[in-house]
Amino acid sequence: MTEQLTRSAYAGTLPLLVERVDGVAVFTLHRPERRNAIDLETACLLSTALDELDESDDLRAAVLTGSPTLFSAGMDLKAFAATGQRPVDEHRGGFGIVGRPPRKPIIAAVEGPALGGGFEIALACDLIVAGEGATFGLPEVKRGLVASGGGMLRLPRRIPRNLATEAVLTGRPLTATRCAELGLVNRVVPDGGARAAAQALAAEIALNAPLAVQASKVVMAESALWPEDEQFARQELLIEPVRSSQDAREGARAFAEKRPPRWQGR
Repeated sequence: MTEQLTRSAYAGTLPLLVERVDGVAVFTLHRPERRNAIDLETACLLSTALDELDESDDLRAAVLTGSPTLFSAGMDLKAFAATGQRPVDEHRGGFGIVGRPPRKPIIAAVEGPALGGGFEIALACDLIVAGEGATFGLPEVKRGLVASGGGMLRLPRRIPRNLATEAVLTGRPLTATRCAELGLVNRVVPDGGARAAAQALAAEIALNAPLAVQASKVVMAESALWPEDEQFARQELLIEPVRSSQDAREGARAFAEKRPPRWQGR
């Protein structure tokens, strides 16, 4: 079942569409006249939507997508020229996501170009599903700028550093197939199928215990910066509450009773 959020901020035609589909939130960038470029309003709407995702007991994962032929061109330069406002939300940073992604898993479903900030938005997501014709690039150096929305920080952690350096310094885009070869894109599907494939992947994740999923995401994201001799101790601080949770006991009971678990998030 697809359900539009009832929050009044989402009334009317707005640049971000938000749906709930069987425990998965689907966020759709909806600015076709601006190539889904992000202005301050869109960034704030996405930030609010991510807050609702993290706070909801019913939502376990999310998909972030654009139009059928274009993910996002990044920052709305026309809006910036007109207003002087950068698309930076005070809570979640650039584009409403790159500074502080959601606590729950989020999957980028990319069709067509994801360039500049559009690529950085995808990099802020945990997983990426792409149509065959999708392209990913950080062309900022071609315009006298730098990829300051996380591109230079996240890309070297997701693909070999020398290849990330080449992509940043040349500004040359990467195809979906190449990104899959490098391990950046999880799945490449026929054009037009990225959203459905991403929702299927999100639904698979949503079947698992929410506390365990969220703790696993935090450990994998943060452990790269932990000193090696502290990694297990720091991990324990995050996973012990999961181990002692009601969901952990429910998982064991469900396994013994050969039935699907009924997660409570507690």
